[in-house]
Amino acid sequence: MSEMLMHPGIILVLVGLLAMVAPKCVRKVLLAVGPLAALYVAFNLQLGTDVTIDFVRGYKLGVIHVDKLSWIFTFIFSILALISGIYACHNENRMEALCAMAYAGCAIGVTLAKDWLTLIFFWEAMAVTSVFLVWCRNSKVSRRAGFRYLLVHMLGGNLLLAGIFLHLGHGGDPNIANLVNGPHNYAYWLMLVGICVNVAMPPVNAWLVDAYANSTITGGVFMSCLTTKVAVYALLRVFAGSELIMWGGVLMALYGACYAIMENDMRRLLAHHIISQTGFMVAGAGIGTGLAMNGATAHAFCDILFKSLLFMCAGAIMYATGVGHINKLGNMAKKMPFVCICFFAAAFSISGIPLFNGFISKAITVNAAYAAGQGTVYTLLEIASIGTFLSIPLKMGYFIFLRKDDKGVEINTPLPINMKVAMGMGAFLCFLYGVCPGLLYQYLPFDAPAYHPFLPEHILQYVQMLGMAMVPFMMYLSHMEPHTAISLDTDWFYRKPFVVVVKETSMIFCALCSGLGNAWQVVYEKFMELTANPMEFLDARPFRQRKRYNPENYRTSIADPMMITLTVLGCVIGYLVTAI
Repeated sequence: MSEMLMHPGIILVLVGLLAMVAPKCVRKVLLAVGPLAALYVAFNLQLGTDVTIDFVRGYKLGVIHVDKLSWIFTFIFSILALISGIYACHNENRMEALCAMAYAGCAIGVTLAKDWLTLIFFWEAMAVTSVFLVWCRNSKVSRRAGFRYLLVHMLGGNLLLAGIFLHLGHGGDPNIANLVNGPHNYAYWLMLVGICVNVAMPPVNAWLVDAYANSTITGGVFMSCLTTKVAVYALLRVFAGSELIMWGGVLMALYGACYAIMENDMRRLLAHHIISQTGFMVAGAGIGTGLAMNGATAHAFCDILFKSLLFMCAGAIMYATGVGHINKLGNMAKKMPFVCICFFAAAFSISGIPLFNGFISKAITVNAAYAAGQGTVYTLLEIASIGTFLSIPLKMGYFIFLRKDDKGVEINTPLPINMKVAMGMGAFLCFLYGVCPGLLYQYLPFDAPAYHPFLPEHILQYVQMLGMAMVPFMMYLSHMEPHTAISLDTDWFYRKPFVVVVKETSMIFCALCSGLGNAWQVVYEKFMELTANPMEFLDARPFRQRKRYNPENYRTSIADPMMITLTVLGCVIGYLVTAI
């Protein structure tokens, strides 16, 4: 067992603490330079060893286990902390500086955890620190979104904790290990559901779009990359090879892509694509072959780079113009050319266009599905890739950057240099790993056949697929511009009916506190109100707002029939591909 001076996650927590109390000029230096120390320590971790961490001289903080899987996630989380820290240097909110760095540090704590109890400690700490990145926006909408975010993550965390306690109580290994080949008991299912909450698998997915779109501009960059990728790490570590999560990943890939096609808010659209891209990783973990899990790991690595860059570009536009809706923007390529270049670098990356990093990672999982005999999975993931190309490079790229501006949007606030530096770093890394895949492939953790992305058939496959996606976009261009409306999603259940249940239940329990007789009287009175005039009773309930339903204010989910159609088509094509 070797020794190391400091845990890289603790370094980031200390950077956040110092940034919170330091003067503004010092805080900028800490946020820009402090994560370099964590990156240096992470890069120099010795693989295949248990490492004792010293907090101060003579006091042992704990033991971590370092293997290839934990190392590569620790490394990319440290890179994210560095780039995002630079992006946030101009931010004057001290609480946000603390929570952003502590959030990244806790994510590293999960990846380096050797035992279950250490994992759940950092897992819960991530939820507590990240919620302030929503609340720090300091608006009514963000406060409510933050509370919903916290409630959902406390639910997921408690399910995971209950599963861990049951696992340990029945004599399970205290160290983290794969559970798929063991008994599928209550502990197994509780832990799986708890992790699936964090990975945003439908139907527990709406918290992600709700919170990330309402976070602060700089906080959203951290949030876009950490919670779901930590959950992907946990699935690779604990549930790799589960057919259930393979199909859950396919559902995520399609679901997020379909909703993104009709979204108008920039960050909500990108948040839907967090769900979609994470679906590729979850599917890779579920397939369970070495090649598929390497694909999931590589795509998590690349996704952190291009997704953070997309959120930085969207945040830069919001910072400079105060506008976050696609239909209110236009001709930003002329007004913000540097942001335009960085955006398309990230957009080409997430779409898997050759010479950008998404091409070297996404295709591994997709082709691994085919190699594993999962023709339907292969086809559905390809369809999800088309949805990505339609909604980000084409839809966002055209309506935000290329079309003529008839809205009169002006640049009200020039971008700070640190935001441009961070975006430049992200764009450079997206291109670097795209043209030099060996820089990433040499660190992939699982034993698998070598994958060569630049074979002619791979390039031709993506060029044909993306070229075909442009045809319907150009045909229906006049109908593609989004409009501002509410996309009805699974969050409707906890925004409307669940609110009624909670309020009514709370009222009854409050009555119980003053006496059982009063409670029965309240129940009896409510029952009499309902039977006497049901419509008047319902009109008085919280879910009936004063504003009557207006179909123009809602987007009843076109994604649902679209997803069903694509699924049926994909299953047929996948069956034919497998049969041939």
